[in-house]
Amino acid sequence: MKQLTHYDIENSQKKFPITIVCDAIRTPENIGMCFRISESFGVEKIYFHESSPSIDNRKVINTARNTINQIEHDSYVNFEEIITKLKEEGNTIIGIEITDKSINIQDFNFKNHEKIVLLLGSERNGIENINLVDETIAIPMYGRNSSMNVIHSLAITLYEVTNQLAVSSKQ
Repeated sequence: MKQLTHYDIENSQKKFPITIVCDAIRTPENIGMCFRISESFGVEKIYFHESSPSIDNRKVINTARNTINQIEHDSYVNFEEIITKLKEEGNTIIGIEITDKSINIQDFNFKNHEKIVLLLGSERNGIENINLVDETIAIPMYGRNSSMNVIHSLAITLYEVTNQLAVSSKQ
């Protein structure tokens, strides 16, 4: 068995109709990892709140590992306005959040939605206005802890979404 390097691997370079909205993420490493994981899963665009760490932040740059220029991104000022705009553009707004209406991620049919916005809440407070979302999904957990890092949640969610969308496009 031989371990492969970046030079040995050729990914399909596929884009999916997925946009990420980061609702006031405050940690530079989480911003950088959002770029890195989103690029890995073919996300079209990321929105960050204007108060989030700048993409010029050294920790953001180091953590993103050259993906900042590989994925479209923008900032927003007003959470309600960006969500309303994205809905008007035909997106389904899906919050990654534990609510009394959340659907387990593996039971949610992402293929039923043409354009998807995955909404990440802030590390401390979750999603600012949960009533603006169309759906919420939750990741089943089996330990004592009831939450995980916001970017870990994003990675798990992007795996499930792109897996479902990739399988449906092959059929």
